[in-house]
Amino acid sequence: MSLVDATEPTPAAPRGDTVTDADDARWLARTIELAVENVANGGGPFGAVVVRGDELVAEGQNRVTANLDPTAHAEVTAIRAACQAVGDFSLAGTTLYTSCEPCPLCLSASLWARVDRVVYAADRHDAARGGFDDLEFYELFARDRSTWDLPVDEVRPSNAPAPFEAWATHDHRTDY
Repeated sequence: MSLVDATEPTPAAPRGDTVTDADDARWLARTIELAVENVANGGGPFGAVVVRGDELVAEGQNRVTANLDPTAHAEVTAIRAACQAVGDFSLAGTTLYTSCEPCPLCLSASLWARVDRVVYAADRHDAARGGFDDLEFYELFARDRSTWDLPVDEVRPSNAPAPFEAWATHDHRTDY
């Protein structure tokens, strides 16, 4: 699903033969436990796990208010922990399970981390009823940038491409 087309959930992509509904239910149950625990500890109602095969790689909970970090969503904290656990920025071969449909930030992080599959329990409408109305963020990407409340402007000095030129010629770069 592209961010532009993300205004409504789409059917899940086909799964590998080794993943079962029971596996999905087990891992989703854990994300819901993490989310409820986090609420009891003063955090937001979101939990996530990264799984490879039938092995837990990492867990994450929403840490936005605890860490004063608006990017510390449960999915992002799980992805960060998983990358540290496996020693790689690529999580190819993993599934991200999350207690709620990923917002555009978390979906983007999932794409950058190269997870193979994302599975969620509650959807964006459940989140909105709980006070987390990200619907406007999904809709934002479908609109022309000139209509956004947040100005995003290109100011292009003559050396704007210099970092990418340096990257392209760097002998020891790590592509990602």
